[in-house]
Amino acid sequence: MLVGLAGRNASGKTTVINWLIARGFESSSCSDSIRHWLRSNDRELTRDNLIDGGRKLRAMGGPGILAEMLLDLIEEGSKHAVDSIRTPAEVEAFRKREGFILLEIRAPRELRWQRLLERGRTGDAENFEQFSKQEEEELVAHDESGQALIATAKMADVVILNNGDIDDLYKQLEIFMEEYS
Repeated sequence: MLVGLAGRNASGKTTVINWLIARGFESSSCSDSIRHWLRSNDRELTRDNLIDGGRKLRAMGGPGILAEMLLDLIEEGSKHAVDSIRTPAEVEAFRKREGFILLEIRAPRELRWQRLLERGRTGDAENFEQFSKQEEEELVAHDESGQALIATAKMADVVILNNGDIDDLYKQLEIFMEEYS
């Protein structure tokens, strides 16, 4: 089973990944390919550099390159979860693998902002205006190398509404696993 996760910043994707790992899944992220590229080019691992690096890799290798790079590393038939799927071309690349399911994790912007503040991750937005501006820039791609969160979300097989507490999220994930595994 190959599960891909899409969703906006601080929607709960990492929480879902950790839940899946606790149930025997291995995990990776489309951003892992970008991180490797940034390190090999002596660039700092910042949010802006990750976005820029993703654009550059997509411009060089095509819009599905991050997914294609990961598919080479993911064993067929394994239980694997992939975080940070951000373009329709990445979804299309993963759909070539039998058993791929795309989950969109969805939560309101204000709730995601509160969660972002609580997690305190390096590189996160410093204020709500910056958070909102960053999100707006990721919603629609201006070319094939950009992020397209709206178009990617429309391709989801399952939508998980993460607007309640953690127990509610876990209940939804249990239902998902019963239906798809």
